[in-house]
Amino acid sequence: MSMQKLVPHYVEKPWGRTDLPPIFAAAGAGRQIGEVWFESGDGRDLPLLVKYIFTSERLSIQVHPDDAQACNKGLARGKEEIWYILDCKPGATLGIGLTATMTPDQFRAAAQDGSLEQWIDWKPVKPGDCYFIPAGTVHAIGAGITLAEIQQNADVTYRLYDYGRPRELHLDDGVAVSRLTPYERALIQARPGAETRLIGEDEAPFSLDLVHWSEDQSLRVPEGKQMWFTPLSGVGQANGLVWGRGDCLLLEGNCDFTIAQGPVSALLAIPR
Repeated sequence: MSMQKLVPHYVEKPWGRTDLPPIFAAAGAGRQIGEVWFESGDGRDLPLLVKYIFTSERLSIQVHPDDAQACNKGLARGKEEIWYILDCKPGATLGIGLTATMTPDQFRAAAQDGSLEQWIDWKPVKPGDCYFIPAGTVHAIGAGITLAEIQQNADVTYRLYDYGRPRELHLDDGVAVSRLTPYERALIQARPGAETRLIGEDEAPFSLDLVHWSEDQSLRVPEGKQMWFTPLSGVGQANGLVWGRGDCLLLEGNCDFTIAQGPVSALLAIPR
């Protein structure tokens, strides 16, 4: 079997934070870090990307294309993602979908005059909340949030509105792929300590489970598949490789986990 600890990549953002959680603070010291990505050390183009996201301000209102729309632009794949809230300040919100259906002309005008912010459905969040963001969903992550994101590994974002920050917008491409309707999926609530299926591969380009372990485990990765193991708590070893909170492991084949400090809560993602 093959197994590797993915390499963290720290990304500065205008909406990022200098007060990172302790497990990330040393490597991000002195920088305004918004994201920590986990990438393959051998440069492989993996189908999924795991990120931690840290916000001090709202992210831009944005949208992503689906696979077919991305391929039409010469890109390898579209981008669908799921957010799992790890921590947030009181009053924190996620913007997901619209409060009412809009026409493309209304939507474009609202993006240009700044009123789009008022059309976004800003949902209050708490730790353990989880939302799947299908391609075409107009969305924005609010301020004061720490979350884990599992996404298709594609750097394709159409920025629709950015609160006056001097960054490029992508209105033509963004309006073309946006679903100009309210978001209708139910909130998933899964506090650490629960065993929960967060999304299945019949609904997304990947499955995602939250697991809770209090004793050693053996994982069997399906033949020809890969699994992303992202521990949210606990310390242990996987086939002799030490892991802990703040790591992300890529597994291919079977893997024996021993727990040195538990219990363990972890996210397990498998691409379709």
